[in-house]
Amino acid sequence: MNARAKYFQPELLSRIARLELRARHVVEGFVSGLHKSPYKGFSVEFANHRPYVPGDDIRHIDWRVYAKADRFFIKEYEEETNMRVRLLLDASASMAYPEHADGQRMTKWQYAATLAASLAYLLVYQRDAVGLTLFDDEIRHELPGSTNPGTLTTLTTALEQHAPQRRTDLGAVFSRLAGELPRRGLLVILSDLLTDVDDLVRGLQRFRFHRHDVIVLHVLDHDELTFPFADRTLFEGMEMLDQEVLTDPQSLRNSYLVALRAFLRRVETACLDTRVDYALISTAEPLDVALTTFLATRMRRQRAKA
Repeated sequence: MNARAKYFQPELLSRIARLELRARHVVEGFVSGLHKSPYKGFSVEFANHRPYVPGDDIRHIDWRVYAKADRFFIKEYEEETNMRVRLLLDASASMAYPEHADGQRMTKWQYAATLAASLAYLLVYQRDAVGLTLFDDEIRHELPGSTNPGTLTTLTTALEQHAPQRRTDLGAVFSRLAGELPRRGLLVILSDLLTDVDDLVRGLQRFRFHRHDVIVLHVLDHDELTFPFADRTLFEGMEMLDQEVLTDPQSLRNSYLVALRAFLRRVETACLDTRVDYALISTAEPLDVALTTFLATRMRRQRAKA
């Protein structure tokens, strides 16, 4: 199976094709499209008036306002632009769980990569510019944003050629990206977020400080969410290979689930506090259901605020 066929599942794409992924905040782009730009131009949609200053083009003077106020005012307009989207995909070693996934079960990496590819397809379909960043404790691969359908092949090739490895360091990666992304846009983070929550919070705050719209798709395996282990089990660290624990999992289950709920609550609260859209997604959930539910919920929320 080639890379494009592997990640672009027809059933999933047909379900999401009708949905629009719109940024909640004002975003920037280059060409005419669906999304409003923060930059005032002289095209498309009226925004407001401002006083005339010498050097302004007199063609944009509002003569009706002049007749009433006996002062010159310039009509400003708001451009309609395409959205600029960057998919930030966690490619650290923990995303390779479960290590022995069969054809009926995807690893977190395979699941998140398919989500990313499907979003890319949707965004290009909308004529939005989409780019990709693969990261672990460093940025491993970057694909510049593009509206060209050919970028989908480049994107899936990058996904196919990369194998999850190394440790996660969201703090360092997000700090670097916040300083390097020059234009406001939409950032979609796909990760298991198995990192220091304080680092995550600081990273999200940096992105929001630079006025990016941010979505966090928190991808966890069903095992991580339910801890179904019954027999005596050897647990091995995926990012810290020297860590091994041989134990009776049933004796740990309750305390594990309590700690998990506290972790999830803290992550979700951090996203809420920084005005970041958050969705917890289990790899046991069908991809089309997970993505369609999230996008539909986001659209309803935006329309309610409009």
